[in-house]
Amino acid sequence: MALIALAADKGAPGVTTAAVALGAVWPRAVMVAECDTAGGDLAYRLPGEGGSPLNPARGLLSLGATARRGLRPEQIREHTQELVGGLEVLVGINGAEQAAGLTWLWEPLGQALKGMPADVLADCGRIGSNPEIVDLLAQADAVVLFARPTLEQVAHLRERVVTLGRALGERSRRPPEIGIVVIAEQREYGRSLAEVRRVMQGAGLPDVVLGGLAYDVKGADLLRGEWGGRLDRTLLIRSAREVAATLLSRVPRPAPAPEAVR
Repeated sequence: MALIALAADKGAPGVTTAAVALGAVWPRAVMVAECDTAGGDLAYRLPGEGGSPLNPARGLLSLGATARRGLRPEQIREHTQELVGGLEVLVGINGAEQAAGLTWLWEPLGQALKGMPADVLADCGRIGSNPEIVDLLAQADAVVLFARPTLEQVAHLRERVVTLGRALGERSRRPPEIGIVVIAEQREYGRSLAEVRRVMQGAGLPDVVLGGLAYDVKGADLLRGEWGGRLDRTLLIRSAREVAATLLSRVPRPAPAPEAVR
């Protein structure tokens, strides 16, 4: 099904919270894959099934150890775990030292994730310092960049969209569409989205702004299970539903199941 790569540029907010929030509201079968080459912290931030900790050794690192002779989509499920609530995750590596031994992995991993029977949200972290992740991004159906609507971040983002689009075009005959999700206070959505659109269009870029995700500290804490409350009522989850719907409207639909022979 669809592979959607989620990433950020220099100084941008964390992608992991956005990936888990989107996974929590995704209306189709979905998996979150932590593919940050700088190292991820999903195993330490969120509880696993039954409230027990996730196993940091089971995930991308263990998958890489078994995939040197080839990587198939069905192999990935042997290395995934479940968060409380049932969201399937592929835990990432711990840091750059482990990434150094997996430089060969990113392109075949992207191909395998795209062949999964569920949609995959790939948390690719901050791509400014991880150029090798472009090999994975080139396999995606869509690339989503997250940014705050500050002058510095929007300026970096404008350049990133241009350089990333060029790099993806060099690696793929059909490079994925690049979209932007703006992280902003909900009361500032309209102004923030309009300003980012103005800057992008001023640079001669098409309208790549997909929408906004609420900057919601309380919602992020609830998502991590740090205290009780109604997660579905938070601004983070409500805005994630809108972003999820927009993304699904732009990626391939799953092929219909063949009719049974009568």
